[in-house]
Amino acid sequence: MTTPQERSDLPQFVLGFPGPLRDRLVRAVLSGAKTTTTGLLIEYERDGEPLATAGQRSVLPDSAGRPVAVIEVTGVRVVRLAEVDRAHAVAEGEGHTTVAAWRAAHEDFWHGPDVRRELGDPEFTVDDDTLVVLERFRVVERLEGGSGDGAGGGAAREG
Repeated sequence: MTTPQERSDLPQFVLGFPGPLRDRLVRAVLSGAKTTTTGLLIEYERDGEPLATAGQRSVLPDSAGRPVAVIEVTGVRVVRLAEVDRAHAVAEGEGHTTVAAWRAAHEDFWHGPDVRRELGDPEFTVDDDTLVVLERFRVVERLEGGSGDGAGGGAAREG
């Protein structure tokens, strides 16, 4: 178990943007349904953010910015979007049973106004060769006080 001070020293593991999507993703993590996530490599590069490594711990915030869990990364891969497999798509815990359904949902998110605004590119699109970061993780501690509902926060991984 981590102390509040130890938690405050951990980076945040942010999913989606604050609001319904983040709330749904956080609930999926807390239920154990979601054990993977996908981000765009270009976002890490733009922000100068290093990729996570196995064993790294982070705090998962809800939409209100409240810490709801400590997660530990168990694996990280960078692959072309076309190489994302069904096992990863299903482990994202969003109900996708095929890679095609997973990809369509992610393309909707990545081609949406929030991501395009964050990237500073109103025409941003992904294709088969877009590099994505696949992270596998596990919850190591659930924290009291966070529900996965609310508003506020930042952005990072899609889901």
